[in-house]
Order: sequence, then structure tokens, then C-alpha cells
Amino acid sequence: MSLYETQSPLTQSIGLPRSREGDPVFSEPWQAQAFAMTVHLHQKGVFSWQEWADSLSREVHRPGRAADGSDYFEAWVAALCHLLSEKNVASSATLLALQHSWQRAAEATPHGKPIELTNDPMRGAAAAS
Repeated sequence: MSLYETQSPLTQSIGLPRSREGDPVFSEPWQAQAFAMTVHLHQKGVFSWQEWADSLSREVHRPGRAADGSDYFEAWVAALCHLLSEKNVASSATLLALQHSWQRAAEATPHGKPIELTNDPMRGAAAAS
């Protein structure tokens, strides 16, 4: 059974880019990963469908979002981060530190290589402290 056959209501999110066949479409691997993580957390009972829908709706309709929906997955990740913080799964500070670590890892990763947190030059230094 594929991820899309799991019957999660998240697969029916309004605005989710879709193929002609109706499957979610991702232009970058991180988008698929964010989607899968959200579905998994929902299925594990971390948050309800209504909590997710409300969080995503707030982000999608936040002033400054792209009118053409091109930042849909940025809104998706922001909604997930806010919801995880609200549910006390992770603090805002922890999520922000992780975001910065990914950014440093991306900047330190040679072109064409996979971006991994181990590429963050500050991550090893923090562990050694």
C-alpha cells in the first residue's frame, strides 16, 4: 500500500498540487518529505485533521503569501512548525535552531551532493562543546 492509499484526510488538503491522476505533486524532495512527515504525525495522533486544517489555513492566508500559490509548501512547513510548537512536541527555539542548522548544511554542501545535517559545520562544534 502506498502513502496515498493510507486514506489520510491530509491527502485531500485544499490547494495541494496534484497530477492529472489526482496524486500529490512535489517539485522538490523536501516537499514530499514534509508531506509524509505531516501524514505520519497525523496518523500517530499528534494532531487532529481539524487542527491541521486550521493551522494550514492560517499559513496559506497569511499576508504576504504568493497569490499564485508558489509558496504552498513553505506555508505547509510553517503550519507544521507552528502546530508542533503549539502541541509542545518541539519548542519554537528548537525548530528555529534546526532550521538554521539545515541552512548552514545547505550552504556547506557541494553542488550535486545531498544536503545532510552532518554537513552543518556548527553541528559538530556544538556536539564537541
